[in-house]
Amino acid sequence: MKVCIAEKPSVAKEIATVLGARNRRDGYFEGNNYAVTWTFGHLCALQEPGEYTEKWKSWNLAELPMIPSSFRIKLIDDEGIRKQFAIIKNLFERAEEIINCGDAGQEGELIQRWVMAKARVNVPVKRLWISSLTEEAIQEGFAHLMDAGDFDLLYAAGSARAIGDWLLGMNATRVYTLRYGNGRNVLSIGRVQTPTLALIVERQKAIENFRPEKYWEVRTNYREGWFASVEGRFMEKEKAEAFLSEIAPLDLTIKRVEKKKAMEHPPKLFDLTSLQVECNRKFAFSADQTLRVIQSLYEKKLTTYPRVDTNFLPNDIYPKVPGILKGLKPYEALTAPVLSGGKLRKSSKVFNDKKITDHHAIIPTGVFSTAMTPDEKRVYDLVARRFIAVFYPDCEIANTTVLATVGEHEFKATGKQVIEPAWRVVLPPGRQNEENVLPLYREGESGPHKPELLEKETQPPKYYTEADLLRAMETAGKQVEDEELRDLMKENGIGRPSTRAGIIETLLKRQYIRKDKKRLLATVTGMELIDTIQNELLKSAELTGQWEKKLRMIEDGKYQVSDFMEELRVMVNELVHVVKCSPRRAISVEKQESTTGDTGEAAKEKGRKEASDRGKKDTPKTAVTLICPKCGKAPVVKGRTAWGCKAYGKGCDFLVPIEYEGKKLTQKQVEALVQKGRTGNLSGFISANGEKYGGFLYLDENKRLVLERKNNSPADKAE
Repeated sequence: MKVCIAEKPSVAKEIATVLGARNRRDGYFEGNNYAVTWTFGHLCALQEPGEYTEKWKSWNLAELPMIPSSFRIKLIDDEGIRKQFAIIKNLFERAEEIINCGDAGQEGELIQRWVMAKARVNVPVKRLWISSLTEEAIQEGFAHLMDAGDFDLLYAAGSARAIGDWLLGMNATRVYTLRYGNGRNVLSIGRVQTPTLALIVERQKAIENFRPEKYWEVRTNYREGWFASVEGRFMEKEKAEAFLSEIAPLDLTIKRVEKKKAMEHPPKLFDLTSLQVECNRKFAFSADQTLRVIQSLYEKKLTTYPRVDTNFLPNDIYPKVPGILKGLKPYEALTAPVLSGGKLRKSSKVFNDKKITDHHAIIPTGVFSTAMTPDEKRVYDLVARRFIAVFYPDCEIANTTVLATVGEHEFKATGKQVIEPAWRVVLPPGRQNEENVLPLYREGESGPHKPELLEKETQPPKYYTEADLLRAMETAGKQVEDEELRDLMKENGIGRPSTRAGIIETLLKRQYIRKDKKRLLATVTGMELIDTIQNELLKSAELTGQWEKKLRMIEDGKYQVSDFMEELRVMVNELVHVVKCSPRRAISVEKQESTTGDTGEAAKEKGRKEASDRGKKDTPKTAVTLICPKCGKAPVVKGRTAWGCKAYGKGCDFLVPIEYEGKKLTQKQVEALVQKGRTGNLSGFISANGEKYGGFLYLDENKRLVLERKNNSPADKAE
């Protein structure tokens, strides 16, 4: 018997129907020498810290960092999961061959591999790799089953991701909670969630710190066309008024009319992020809501696999396009011009094998059903129209620039005209902004005009919406509007398309952020948490994006898992050490809302004052003439929370906190550490439970700060 294991019951049912396994059993389908079962998502997880060693069961600063010598998986403690796993294990024991039918991606591979590892599978394993659940796609996939070993690197990357998230999440969450929590709440830190929160916090600070400035612009109306002064903004009203008075009695003369024809390509096909962005902008759907809807459409066989990060199709899809278009019955009026126009358009901006990762772009399957919810109809319509549009010709436009003079001053007007709409007829109205259509001007013509003075104000950055945040996560925080450039930056994005919606939901659930209509605002807790984190890697979108790139390189065999894990261990060690050595202070965790959520001037001013105060506190203090004992080159300087090497973060990591275990260190004590490597006996240390004790500080062979209680150390006894 061959046992197929899918990720969801609905997917297992589709596969079982195609294979002829139509007999429903408890937890699987059976028939035609096949058994088809499922995992319904993760059945296994990495073990909790306390399952590795007794000393990690309690949260204790002294036991951090927690870095197991090897990682182990466990069955998730749930009655339903235990029952389904027992069914799967029994089927595996009877199998002559197992076919991994998990979702064709990194997470799908990890889910099924962990289950097979926990069940100790020892029979041959094949891999089904499909992007659609249509009968044709399933049949074709089973006709070309692949060896499980072909996906070992995909599993290695997924495993490295899970272990990395465990190492960073478990250690960072514990060390920050113990150091900065108020004893009642956990301060959750994550490799992806923290830099995402940092994006929101930094944008909010920029808005809080923003000081609007008034400025004035002069424009003039000539024959129903608006011309702007090329001299730009006036920062003084008097100068703007003088300029207006000078040009008002003079005629405007057209000097040059430039009209350039251009072609606009159809917009790219959807990947998951671009679909989530479009749904947020059009329908105010959350990223998570869009993911649930498109996943449902996939499981209903109406669209292809959704958790993708590419906008392209492979060349072998091209012959199937006419059949897909013919299946879109409600769109026959739009597909007819394409199907009746001879050979279908084939653009490299659509079909490109080199741009395909695990899957291709999200497209319709050619199967249509009227049994869709209202939300499913909306999302399906976007996907179907975007797919149809790429086979239409480019839209022909005319960009017009008109240059004019009034006396000695230059003015300019620009506009765009759509000459041949082409693909624009496919997309719903309102996609494009209204074009500025200019009247026909002739060079040399002249006449009176109507100038006006506009008083304006500089605008702060806008708060993130989910659409904006998804784009920022995709491009590691960089503002990128160009589709092609954005596509090149995807490999450095934060998280993966399938995880980004969940990250936003996690930040909301943990009350680090909140929603105000479509805006995402950081709470007081979220702001203070980011302010507290000194390790830039934890909150850097760009550096975290580099990690995502390395995980993709592991998939491609271009980077070793062992190197990635070593980087993680070094980073976790350094992170824990720095936080341990930092002074204690509690982060606010009350259910407060950030002052930036208020619209009143008092609230705005309060936010600005708090931001200003934070900036003052962050100002470094004077340097100390000590040479770093670790690098032996740079001086040791005193900062807000610690003494450290001036080359810290640039090749050296020497650090001595100003306050350590409740005791503030004097300059003389720091000098003793730097120059002699240890202090004398000191008193005034305070343990986590409030106990006072004495001891001495010394630097170990790696120049890390170590505390020994009195009379407990050979070095102390030798004195």
